[in-house]
Amino acid sequence: WGVPIVGVNHCVAHIEMGRVATNVHDPVVLYVSGGNTQVIAYSMQRYHIFGETIDIAVGNALDRFARVIKLSNDPSPGYNIEQLAKKGTKYIELPYVVKGMDVSFSGMLTHIEQEGKRMLDSGEATAADLCYSLQETIFAMLVEITERAMAHCGQNSVLIVGGVGCNRRLQEMMEVMVADRGGSVCAMDHRYCIDNGAMIAQAGVMAYQQGYETPIVDTTVTQRFRTDQTEVKWREP
Repeated sequence: WGVPIVGVNHCVAHIEMGRVATNVHDPVVLYVSGGNTQVIAYSMQRYHIFGETIDIAVGNALDRFARVIKLSNDPSPGYNIEQLAKKGTKYIELPYVVKGMDVSFSGMLTHIEQEGKRMLDSGEATAADLCYSLQETIFAMLVEITERAMAHCGQNSVLIVGGVGCNRRLQEMMEVMVADRGGSVCAMDHRYCIDNGAMIAQAGVMAYQQGYETPIVDTTVTQRFRTDQTEVKWREP
């Protein structure tokens, strides 16, 4: 059809949709989804990764645990964990693994899969208690590394993007930390947090307006297209 095509970095699309939807200018970004967990800040026309998971993504950990306790996929495993966690009354200590600016979830997942089954069988804990404990621990880790990035960058605002970003408990915990620093949290609901076509179009338009087009021979899917590999020409250096 002779129509230009523009390759878009998935994470950058999440960030740009978040900036447009919340009208925030230059935040520290927490990107949390089924495939990614990154703390990001902008500098010199790049979104730089300050910290990330060293194994599995947060959304993947939640989804896998949901299968262990046989939660439904409707509307999503993470949403069902969030709702069940509200009924939890007992906090169970889980492995808390923060390594500098990075986090690890695989050991925690293995632990709660093994110990959780035992606790459920013995009546020591309910499924709601396990969901509550898992959320509190994971989200505390994410808040910690986000705060560290804020301190390093001198920023006072946080933008949460990605499918897990619409979890209200994560937003609440982040709001407490950011309020202590005199800042603000910019968060969205499921319409803009989960993957959507509008975010791809938005990032594509921004790149196209700067003269960027992708040759048709280069229009491939790249699973390991890192966030910091995209030159963000539409933002000030």
